[in-house]
Amino acid sequence: MRRAWLIALAGAAWASQAPAQVSPPAESGAAPAPPAVAGPAVTPAPTVAAQTGGGLTLTLAQAHAVALQNHPDIAAANYRAQAEQEVFIQSRSGLLPQVTAYGSAVHAGSENTRLMAGGLNNPSVFSRTAVGAGVSQLITDFGRTRNLAASSRLQAAAAEQGALATRERVLLEVDRSYFGALQAQAVEAVARQTLDTRQLLLQRISLLAQNKLKSDLDVSFASVAFEEAQLLVLRAQNNVDSAMADLSTLLGYREQQTFTLADEKSVLVPAAADVAPLIEQALRERPELARLRDERDAAARLALSLRDARLPTISAVIAAGNAPTHDARLPDNYSAGGIQVSVPLFAGGFYQARQREAELRARAAAESLRTVEDNVSRDVRIAWLSLNNARQRLRTSAQLSRHAATAYQLADARYRVGSSSIVELSQAQLELTTAQIDETTARYEVLMREADLNYQIGAPVAPLRER
Repeated sequence: MRRAWLIALAGAAWASQAPAQVSPPAESGAAPAPPAVAGPAVTPAPTVAAQTGGGLTLTLAQAHAVALQNHPDIAAANYRAQAEQEVFIQSRSGLLPQVTAYGSAVHAGSENTRLMAGGLNNPSVFSRTAVGAGVSQLITDFGRTRNLAASSRLQAAAAEQGALATRERVLLEVDRSYFGALQAQAVEAVARQTLDTRQLLLQRISLLAQNKLKSDLDVSFASVAFEEAQLLVLRAQNNVDSAMADLSTLLGYREQQTFTLADEKSVLVPAAADVAPLIEQALRERPELARLRDERDAAARLALSLRDARLPTISAVIAAGNAPTHDARLPDNYSAGGIQVSVPLFAGGFYQARQREAELRARAAAESLRTVEDNVSRDVRIAWLSLNNARQRLRTSAQLSRHAATAYQLADARYRVGSSSIVELSQAQLELTTAQIDETTARYEVLMREADLNYQIGAPVAPLRER
């Protein structure tokens, strides 16, 4: 009678802590939440942007904004783009008038001082104090300066595209790190639920073993399962800390920050039957390709500018001024103007070699563009295949998680009535934990693959992630 009463008491306490029925996953294409196991339910992360005891609540959109403001790579790329814009202004300045102010105060050693060495002429030097200005305006150099300015303008545009590419790359890394941190936190929640479940099982089996209703072998198996769950929790905690460290660095923080991350829903990329339209979009929209095209065109315009450097340069020059004090042989005012023609005749092959160098660099830039275009096509195809595979694995892992939960419930019921061994129950627990971790991992893997495909096809990252 006492034995029956103990069995009934332990069974009632055990049943009160039995695992909850696993909810079926959402429809295909949506991201289901991880199934529940015995123990406290997983509470979704808060979505309000405020500072709490657990750290700053951070949404993905806020993470993008912080990274755009703080990440040093983005700041460096912006500075390089601004520097290239200044280079364009320098090159364009040759087309505008050049005005120079002069002032001279000269004392000659004698009334008939001349420079006798250092030149082919013997200019006279008179004592004087004078101020004046000189103006020169390029009339034509047959396209050299214009092509040089156009080349600089294209280089500036290439730098702007490079800054945009850096921005999109950093945002992709933020997406991956953010989803990786959510993934690590979800896996940690599963690990803690597993630990609670196995701790409860160990307590119940120990109670039954003390009353000679279960063997010490059952207690040993339950203890092993409990210790394995503790190791799982430790690994999950380490993964969460590592993910937070990576996210903090991407957001521009030198020290690790603790964030309460708001969960993100899947932003489905349309499941295209053919990857060709995505490749065409990538070739048209990727900022890296736009940068390389601008660099190729800039090299071609530079080659034209260097070709035109062998042509004459024609400029108008005007100079005027006043001499408040001067030698009696000098006038009070002076002015002069003229047309200046400069024709390069021979420079030892310098101009031809420089032009040839620029042409070869332009051809190299064109071939580099072809290589990157081929790589972009490959990357889009791989990202598309990876996303489709991740979605399929999410559906499969959700089904596996449901079946594993059902199998665990049956194994638990069989063990409670004494029709199965602790080995069968431990195996069912292990399979359920593995299935839940796989489903959790697959859910966030889909989000990562979506972000990767959006990046590969050149779609702006931030607008697609707004909620």
